[in-house]
Amino acid sequence: MKTTKGILEEIYQRLYKSFGPQHWWPGKTPFEVIIGAILTQNTAWVNVEKAINNLRKKSLLTPKALKRVLPKTLATLIRPTGYYNQKTKKVKNFIRFLFDNYQGSLKKMFLEDFLVLRSKLLNVNGIGPETADSILLYAGNSPIFVVDAYTRRILSRHNLISYQASYSEIQNYFMDNLENEIKLFNEYHALLVCLGKEICKPKPNCRICPLRGIEKEFV
Repeated sequence: MKTTKGILEEIYQRLYKSFGPQHWWPGKTPFEVIIGAILTQNTAWVNVEKAINNLRKKSLLTPKALKRVLPKTLATLIRPTGYYNQKTKKVKNFIRFLFDNYQGSLKKMFLEDFLVLRSKLLNVNGIGPETADSILLYAGNSPIFVVDAYTRRILSRHNLISYQASYSEIQNYFMDNLENEIKLFNEYHALLVCLGKEICKPKPNCRICPLRGIEKEFV
């Protein structure tokens, strides 16, 4: 029988062997990563890429530029991501937070203790746990594990967690049983996303899943 630590390490090794390094999160700058994390809510990444490219073409991928841009203009540029009026407000809320608390400086923001910063980010309207943790891990290089719908789906299908488990319960499942390493958390989450997108879909292709039968090693 394997321990929780052992089963999580086995999952990682199988996924890494199957998919290789993911080089995630795609973004040229930490600020671009943050905007991507906000825009990717409820949409596919390909749509976020279109929006990011629109913003880049208009030289709007800086805090000062997004602070100045009119909401109507921003909404038009991020339209490919869907819910664009709501996401415009979310982006603007983050920019306001950045300037109100850190003079618009990501460097100053990430000097904050990451757990304190996480608490503050969660108070920004439009930023939930997954978005906050994506910002902290991928833009701020902070050791925190990101949980998403793919993670919940994969682990619950292998009876390693309850599908009704809370975000923090799933997050602690990883953080309490893995080495506290930024690179590991980064790659692990990205590999789970890859599995969820390519194989462990709503209608899964279990026959070719690299995790097939892994739950039997846990009992």
